[in-house]
Amino acid sequence: MTPAPPDIAVTPAALARTTGSGWRMGALLALSAGLVAAFSLPSWGWWPLGVAGVAALPALLADRGARGRAMVGVGFGAGFFVPGLWWMGEFNPVGAALVMVLETAFVGAAMAAVPPGRGRTVALPGALVLAEAVRGAIPFGGLPMAGLALGQADAPMAGAARIGGALLVLALIAVAAVGVAELAARRWAPAALALGLAVATTLAGAVAPDGGAGRPLHTAVVQGGGRRGFTGAEGDDPAEVLARHLAAGDDVQGPVDLVVWPEDVIDVEGPIGGQQEGALLADAARRVDATLVAGVVEDAGPDRFRNAAVAWGPDGAIVDRFEKVHRVPFGEYVPGRAFFDRFADLSPIPRDAIAGKGPGILHTPAGDLGVMVSYEVFFADRARGAARAGGRLLLVPTNAASFSTSQVPSQQLATARLRAIETGRDLVQAAPTGYSAVIDNRGRVTMRSTLGRRQVLHRTVQLRSGSTLYVQAGDSPVLALAAVALAAGWAFRRRSRRPGRCAGPRPGRRPAC
Repeated sequence: MTPAPPDIAVTPAALARTTGSGWRMGALLALSAGLVAAFSLPSWGWWPLGVAGVAALPALLADRGARGRAMVGVGFGAGFFVPGLWWMGEFNPVGAALVMVLETAFVGAAMAAVPPGRGRTVALPGALVLAEAVRGAIPFGGLPMAGLALGQADAPMAGAARIGGALLVLALIAVAAVGVAELAARRWAPAALALGLAVATTLAGAVAPDGGAGRPLHTAVVQGGGRRGFTGAEGDDPAEVLARHLAAGDDVQGPVDLVVWPEDVIDVEGPIGGQQEGALLADAARRVDATLVAGVVEDAGPDRFRNAAVAWGPDGAIVDRFEKVHRVPFGEYVPGRAFFDRFADLSPIPRDAIAGKGPGILHTPAGDLGVMVSYEVFFADRARGAARAGGRLLLVPTNAASFSTSQVPSQQLATARLRAIETGRDLVQAAPTGYSAVIDNRGRVTMRSTLGRRQVLHRTVQLRSGSTLYVQAGDSPVLALAAVALAAGWAFRRRSRRPGRCAGPRPGRRPAC
C-alpha cells in the first residue's frame, strides 16, 4: 500500500514565500527592523535597539531563496542607512541617495550569502562582519560612518573592542541578536549558546589588557565657536575663524602642557612657518609655555592643498607636523576628477588635498602624540597605526561645522570612544563648533563641549603605554572567524539536507532539510 503524503498545513506566511508577494513582505518587515536598529545610532539612539533590530533577521531569512534573502537585506539596509546617513542630503541629495543605495547593496549581498534553514543563525554574524569590512574599504577607501557598532559606545559590549575592534563589537551584536531570536522561537539550547557566547566575550573585553598609565598631561582644548551648517560655516572668513580661536585661546589657564586646536582653523597661502598666522600660533604657545597642536590648511598650487596638524613647542618653534592621509572623497578630493567632471558640477570642490603618508604621529615636548585628522577617526587602522608607532595620547583635530544637526558630531564622538577603547589610549578631540571632548582609555567621555559655543576644556589626561590585543592583532582574527562562521553555516545547511536527516514536517512549516 502506498503511504499517504504527510498533511502539511499551509499558512499565509508559508504561501507568501511561494508567491511574488513573499519577498515584498519580507523586505517591508526588514525595513522596519532596519529602522529599529538605526535608532541605536547617535545622536538619538539607545543601544539595545541595535540588537533588537538584527534579532528580526533570522526569522525573515528562513526558507527564502537567494532573491528573497537579498531583498530582506536590502530592506534592512535601507531602513538602517537612510536615517543613519540622512545628513548627506544637506550637501547633495542625489549623491546622498546614491551612497545610501550602495551601502544598502552591501547588506543585500550579505543576506544573500547567508544560507536558508538552520545554518543561517551560524552564518548571519559572519556575513554582517564581512559586509561591514568590505563597505569600510570600498569604493574610494570606504565609508565606515553609520556603522552598527557606533550605537554600542555606551553598551557593555563596547569593551570587546580591546580584543577585536569595532568588528568584534558588531559580531557580538549579531550573536546576541541570534540568541534573542532563538529565545523567541523557544529553542533553548541554541539561545543559551549564543547568549552565553555574547556574555562571555563581553566579560572578557572588560578585563582584557588596556596598556598602562604613564605621566599625567595637563591639556586644554580650544573651541572657537561660531555658526553651524553648510551655508554658515562655508561663508566664514578664515580670518574670522582664526580670530575666534585666538580669543578662545586667551582663556587657556596655566599650568598646561598641551593645547589642542581644531582642524582647518588656519588657512594660509603657503607653508605655515613663513606666514603671519604661524607667528600668532607661536606666540600663543609661548604665552602658556606649552606644546600647541593646530589644524592648518596650506595652499600647494592653484588646484592642490595640504591638510596638516602642526605642532609648536613651548618656545614657539615648529617641532613636527603630520599631513592627513585618509582624505574625504568628494569632499577633500575628487577621485577620477576628469571622469566625473563630464556630468557633475565640481565647482564646490575646486582643489584636491595632497595625501600624506605613514602613521599619524607627532613627536613633541609634551610627548609622542597619535593623530587622526577628522575623517580618519572612522578608520580603525589609523588609530591602531598611531598607537603602534608610539603614540601615547590620541588627538582628533576635526571640523564638523558644516553639519547643521548633531548627527555627524555625535557619530564622530561615538567613533572616537571606540578608538580609545581599541587602543587603550586617552583621546582628545577638538572641533571649531563642537563636539570637542576628552575621552579616557575606557571610552568614557570625561568632558564635552556645547555645539556652537566658544569654550576651552581643561582636563588632565594620561600619556599611556603598552597595547591592547587589538593593537597587536588588528582585524584579521575577527575576519577569519567571520569567514569560518559563514562557511560553517553553509556546511550545516548541506549536512541537514542529506537523506535521513530531514526533521519531518511540522504544522505550518516546511520539513527542516
